[in-house]
Amino acid sequence: MDAQLDDKALENTLAESLADLMPDAKTVSEDEFVEVVGGALEAVGGTLLFKMCVDNGGEGQHVAAACVGDGGNRQFLLLTLPTVGGALKVETASRSTNPVAGIAAAYAGLMDVFKTAA
Repeated sequence: MDAQLDDKALENTLAESLADLMPDAKTVSEDEFVEVVGGALEAVGGTLLFKMCVDNGGEGQHVAAACVGDGGNRQFLLLTLPTVGGALKVETASRSTNPVAGIAAAYAGLMDVFKTAA
């Protein structure tokens, strides 16, 4: 099966599960962002890797990296939401142009090493 189609299907599944979870507030706090992301990841059996708030072209943006699956089947996701509110964007890290996307796989690999060493 085409990996691009799989990525798109995963993005669509997450986007659908997020429709009911979005807060109505104009400004989105980090706690609200974590709650929305947590609910979305729970729907697809995903795991939050890390979250941060970044400046993207002068606009504040919440960013979360997550993974779905494990081992060789693991897919990395990037979830972004403007701090001023709006639509939560979900994309696979392989399709994302966000610079944070490249960190997701490296971070997960580092966590794997720590688990093995512990």
